[in-house]
Amino acid sequence: MRKQFLFIFLALIVANTSQAQGKTTRIGYIDMEYILENVSDYKEAKAQLELKAQKWKQEIEAKKLNINTLKESLKAEKALLTKELIDERETEIKFLEDEMLDYQQKQFGADGSLIHQKKALAKPIQDQVFTAVQDIAEAKNYDFVFDKSSDLTMLFSNKRFDISDQVLHILNRTDKREQLTKKQLKDQEAKESKENAIDESPALQDRQKVLDEKKAARDKLIEDRRLEQEAKKKEYDDRRKAIQAEREAKKNGTVSETAKTTDATKTDATGKTVTPAATGTGTETAPATPAVNKAEERQKLYEQRKKELEERRQKILEEREAAKKAKEAETQKTNTTNN
Repeated sequence: MRKQFLFIFLALIVANTSQAQGKTTRIGYIDMEYILENVSDYKEAKAQLELKAQKWKQEIEAKKLNINTLKESLKAEKALLTKELIDERETEIKFLEDEMLDYQQKQFGADGSLIHQKKALAKPIQDQVFTAVQDIAEAKNYDFVFDKSSDLTMLFSNKRFDISDQVLHILNRTDKREQLTKKQLKDQEAKESKENAIDESPALQDRQKVLDEKKAARDKLIEDRRLEQEAKKKEYDDRRKAIQAEREAKKNGTVSETAKTTDATKTDATGKTVTPAATGTGTETAPATPAVNKAEERQKLYEQRKKELEERRQKILEEREAAKKAKEAETQKTNTTNN
């Protein structure tokens, strides 16, 4: 069959070449297995199918284990059993073996569930591939496009004629568009469902109203805090600028108008603007006696401690001098005695 198909293919190429009278024949190919392995939907469904196949294998292994256990049990007890019981046990084991083989053939046979589900899994993707191949062939004037993974044997294929990646690009672009549409549809349906539920239920309407009011109050509180922070920041910046201006004025030996204004108008604890006369804390009327008294006390205390330390130091020096003299006198006395 494969040779016949190859012969027909070659004949078509020769006929097409002779009829085209010098026209170049464009041939491309795809690798269906490569495309399927790189389509996300197919990979996910294939992974689920492999899990199902793994489960079938585990069930078959469990049946085999059960049959082997029965065989071992019959072998161990055969000498103690009658012929009727032995035949009954063997019949049961034969029935279980046939049942296991039927199940294995049903799931993994040539016409089993695994093959059918693989075909059903690949068919939608294959249909999309065929559509994409037709679009590419028409757009780029291909005369023939073959499937490298099919029964057709390709002894050599140049990579530049492979259009599998182009087909994949079309499939992925279509898949993304469909996913986006499905997501938007799902969001819209959820929103409409929620709105319908609210409209139909007075309790939900009241609850939604309360939630909206809470949200509005929260937004207002956040906005008020933001405005308050901006006002505090502005006040801080103004105060910092006034201090800097005052320092510059002191450096230059002049008093700036800003400094005068700052001294003339101050704010109290409540944030109201007051004058030095109103607060009674102006620089002209502020009493300076307590500060002077404290400075004098500190100075007296410092002088007193200094005097005490000086007396103690003098006393220590005198004691050392006396001890030194006593030691010299004792040494001199000892020398005189020895002589």
